[in-house]
Amino acid sequence: MDAAAGRMAPVLAFRDNLMTLQFVHGGVDRDGAPLHFHIRDGRFVGINGDDAAVQGAEGVDLTGFTVLPGLVDGHIHLDKSFVGDRWHPHQPVNSLRERLAVEKAAIATAAPMADRAEALIRQCSGFGTVAMRCHVDIDGSTGLRHLEAVREAALRCADIMRIQWVAFPQAGVMSCPGTAAILEQAIAAGVEVLGGIDPSTLDGDAEGQLALLFGLAERYGVRLDIHLHEPGETGLAQLLRIAARTRAAGLQGRVAVSHAYALGEVPLARTLQVGEALAAAGVAIMSNAPGDHPFPPLRALHDAGVRVFAGNDNIRDCWWPYGNGDLLQRAMLLGYRSGFYTDADLMLALDMVTTHAAEVIGLPQYGIAEGRPATFVAVRADHGPAAVAAVPAERRVVVDGRWL
Repeated sequence: MDAAAGRMAPVLAFRDNLMTLQFVHGGVDRDGAPLHFHIRDGRFVGINGDDAAVQGAEGVDLTGFTVLPGLVDGHIHLDKSFVGDRWHPHQPVNSLRERLAVEKAAIATAAPMADRAEALIRQCSGFGTVAMRCHVDIDGSTGLRHLEAVREAALRCADIMRIQWVAFPQAGVMSCPGTAAILEQAIAAGVEVLGGIDPSTLDGDAEGQLALLFGLAERYGVRLDIHLHEPGETGLAQLLRIAARTRAAGLQGRVAVSHAYALGEVPLARTLQVGEALAAAGVAIMSNAPGDHPFPPLRALHDAGVRVFAGNDNIRDCWWPYGNGDLLQRAMLLGYRSGFYTDADLMLALDMVTTHAAEVIGLPQYGIAEGRPATFVAVRADHGPAAVAAVPAERRVVVDGRWL
């Protein structure tokens, strides 16, 4: 973490127990093929080269394990979670505005935000997450206080987690006075992604919100990630607006829409019409397999050329009491709710919490490849599809060559 700018940066080098040379063998890759490699000065070298360990290398036997690239959470809210705090019973509400009021009151009496965020970061790390895109509430009344708190937590965890920040206007962009100015302040503070939320049903001004967000993205070179819960054709209209603005601004590959429930609420033929526009504009779609909502048909969208990725979203907070931060469990839920049974489908669910999420957030030097940082998670499974289906508990997490 770059303390000055808060931008995503390479994990700090480990100085204490980083082995100079290790030979990791006996495991398999995501396809179940034998995999061995050396770790030299925290990087992969000699992947599937000479089977013999280089003289002087410490041997690490991963027989029975599948070696996967580190898990990447494409959507999480560190400022909202009560992990690390007492149990907060869920409170039903009748509207989004009521939910926001309940949340604000609960957070005010909870343990310090930096401590809760740190507890969740470390819990996610223990499951094998190595990077995340974190949406942080900002608005005219909150200012950047949440951002400052979660950044404090991130600095404490800079040796295990890369974090990309999203300035998320939970209370609205146009309808919450002062939020537009706070978005610019967030950019000045180093935030690389701007959020948005329900331009019509919450904000009441779709064209105004999108014009503001895309204008800032063009001016400052930031990415966009817009929460969209709007239903049916209303939601599809927003997606088409977002796709059109993305193409017009030349922001292909830099815009994502989170949730996009509408894509799962209409006939598949209509979904694919909109999917064609999303694919042409390079707009990615995030889903977390929400428990009580229809959600996008992930396989169909992927086959149509849309980049689909995943995240845990809310974890044990005012929105719902569920979640533990395990992205393999999240991939299983995505597959379970999507009717993914074949190995190819299960592999797509795995991609959504590894390579696809890494691509969407622009994670540098990611994956198991020669010369890259030796950052990975080994799980006791036969291959990637088995890891998604079974969510094995036994894991080994390695960041920049350090076995956590």
